[in-house]
Amino acid sequence: MTTEPIKKKIELEVEVTPNTIGVNPYHKWIHIAKTVDAWRIFPRAFVAVYIYLLYEVVMWFMTLPEPNLEQAGLVSILVGAMAAVFGIYAGTSGQSKKFKGED
Repeated sequence: MTTEPIKKKIELEVEVTPNTIGVNPYHKWIHIAKTVDAWRIFPRAFVAVYIYLLYEVVMWFMTLPEPNLEQAGLVSILVGAMAAVFGIYAGTSGQSKKFKGED
């Protein structure tokens, strides 16, 4: 005796309209995040602090009566790093927009 599989027809209702619960509670935070990203607040603050520190180091170095090789090397490295920091800052103006597909 062979048994045949039982076949049943099942109907399924699926709602395809978007389910909106209400206003997004994080809407203001998202707006603030986009503003900070657009104004580039953190990169500008970083470059401003680095410029101030570089100025202080150069002024300190210029007041030394007889700077030695290590002190000159420190100032040289910091001045060279400033060029790299500014180059990175200037070269990344639209990077986040290209990443997000807004450009």
